[in-house]
Amino acid sequence: MFVRIVKMSFHEENIPAFLENFDLIKEKIRNAPGNRYLELYQDKNNPEIFFTYSFWETEADLENYRKSALFDDVWNFTKKLFNGKPEAWSVDKLISLP
Repeated sequence: MFVRIVKMSFHEENIPAFLENFDLIKEKIRNAPGNRYLELYQDKNNPEIFFTYSFWETEADLENYRKSALFDDVWNFTKKLFNGKPEAWSVDKLISLP
């Protein structure tokens, strides 16, 4: 299992649209094959910055999601709201303490 972290920065006036859309599609993303966990974070010091944090069974599962119609819809909507270039990291989870 690995973790995908995506950092996104939005124009302040676009944050409500992003949050509304995320609320509509979060269950679809979470239920994508191979997705085991999904969270959305907002930076405490800069409210224009958000992070998604998701667990995937395999890299192929993430790639299949990224090639899906769902991802196309999400990305085409979301990228219009950015005020900067998004960043993404795929990391292996080494230790977890529940």
